[in-house]
Amino acid sequence: MTGIDLVVAGLVLLMTVLAAILAVAETAITRMSRSRAAALAQKDPKAGGRVLRIVENLERDLNSVYLSVNIVQTIQAALVGVLSAKLFGPLGVVGGIVLNVVVLFVIAEAAEDMGPAGLERAALLTAPIVEFVGRILRLPARGLIGAANIILPGKGLKKGPFVTEEELLALAEEAAEHAIIEESERDLIESIINFGDTVAREIMTPRTDMVSISCEATIEQVIDMAIEKGLSRFPVIGQSSDDIEGIVYAKDAMRAERHGDGDKAVGTIIKSALYVPETKLVADLLAEMQASHNHLAIVVDEYGGTAGLVTLEDMLEELVGEIHDEFDEDQATIQRLSNGDVLVDASVNVDDINDDLDTDLPEGQWDSLGGMVFGLLGRVPEPGDSITHQTTRIIVEQMDGHRVKRVRLVLDDPLASESEPSGE
Repeated sequence: MTGIDLVVAGLVLLMTVLAAILAVAETAITRMSRSRAAALAQKDPKAGGRVLRIVENLERDLNSVYLSVNIVQTIQAALVGVLSAKLFGPLGVVGGIVLNVVVLFVIAEAAEDMGPAGLERAALLTAPIVEFVGRILRLPARGLIGAANIILPGKGLKKGPFVTEEELLALAEEAAEHAIIEESERDLIESIINFGDTVAREIMTPRTDMVSISCEATIEQVIDMAIEKGLSRFPVIGQSSDDIEGIVYAKDAMRAERHGDGDKAVGTIIKSALYVPETKLVADLLAEMQASHNHLAIVVDEYGGTAGLVTLEDMLEELVGEIHDEFDEDQATIQRLSNGDVLVDASVNVDDINDDLDTDLPEGQWDSLGGMVFGLLGRVPEPGDSITHQTTRIIVEQMDGHRVKRVRLVLDDPLASESEPSGE
């Protein structure tokens, strides 16, 4: 080997070391959460504070790190090719490429496999390098991103990097399959992600199922109803269910009865109600109910009428599943029959049915299974009416007046139509 060859070999070694350092830096800053960075800043204001600045302004430096990784790996690969070709000929180039891929892959995998303690040490050690690279390559990185946006136009994001909800769900699914997390934890992660897209209309108790009390009732009647229904709060209605005057609490009624006011009208102890539109996001509603110290909210439709009510328990059930207390009726909303059919309460959300039974029932202007039956039939259903969608047949089993009470799902029905949903 000549002196030039030795210089090139030294540069290859240097570029490999730089590639390893940058790979560790990239992994450390992308996997470092803001809370963990804040904890590091409290322990070590100087080094940890640098890590926190990087994490809080990740888009400022991360693209520069990506660009530096590409530059270093490209230079390293080119030098390996030149040196291999000179020393060993064409076969040497092939061997150099294979060796280079193996080395870089091992480096990348080693960086990805860092534990929490190693991640913190790596972040503290590489933070100065990340800031330096960010200052040097920030403008070139922005220019290249601008060129990329010209080739692939799009609005992009002001903040980054980002992970979509679908990617998070896929990661949780993969973690559950490999027993890294429990299945119940995966379900909770999915519920939390879906929680942000849920609106009040989807989880409310509809007006037809609301348990309310007339404003002309006495306090003693409130206590009787609380004992009979096992509820602690009731909407107080005036002339109609759209005329809700407020909320009465069973504990207030008991306190008033203790003071000898049991024969007084319920209007003397009612509290003001919280009214929300049916399109309000449940996450925002939860924050509002926490701030206003309300456990119950009246859901109002677009015409100002009462659509239903939603409670804190309803919202918690969206996250952790059904919560049954000693007063709930022990009747399963989804009941599997011996012949493979499924009996379902028609008030169950269509999305929940699709998730639980792995079906693909259509979504439209309805939320519940009963609403879907109404929408697809185009008329008031009768017991025995059926609808087919793909390989699922939906049969109306029970009606409650003009309301669908219970349906039967025939899964993988060979007679079900493969075309558009139909009713018969």
